Amino acid sequence: MRILYVEDNPELRETIGMLMESEGQTVTSCATGEEALELDARQPFDVLVSDVSLPGISGTDLARKLLAADPQRWVVLCSGYELGSHPESWGANVRTLLKPFELEDLEQLLGSIRMAVGAAA
Repeated sequence: MRILYVEDNPELRETIGMLMESEGQTVTSCATGEEALELDARQPFDVLVSDVSLPGISGTDLARKLLAADPQRWVVLCSGYELGSHPESWGANVRTLLKPFELEDLEQLLGSIRMAVGAAA
């Protein structure tokens, strides 16, 4: 499973990016939504994990753009504030994770997505 991780905080990007790496799971990290769009255009990722508050294109706008191209794409939006059910109305594969989150919560969420992606393949 290929994960695109977008986080503008360099320490978080490095740490969380490394922690998401596991067998059968590769992570490409970047700092902006614009860079994420460029990376995804080359070869689409299975999952987008993105901070909501980014410089330039926000994480929510990035998610909308990627979902417009592929409504079945998996998206995890991370935010320091409650987003409510609004993002989930964008598609069945959109999830939210409230910051600060426990690593176990992220691992559990990615595990369920990995199972779904594997079942769909």
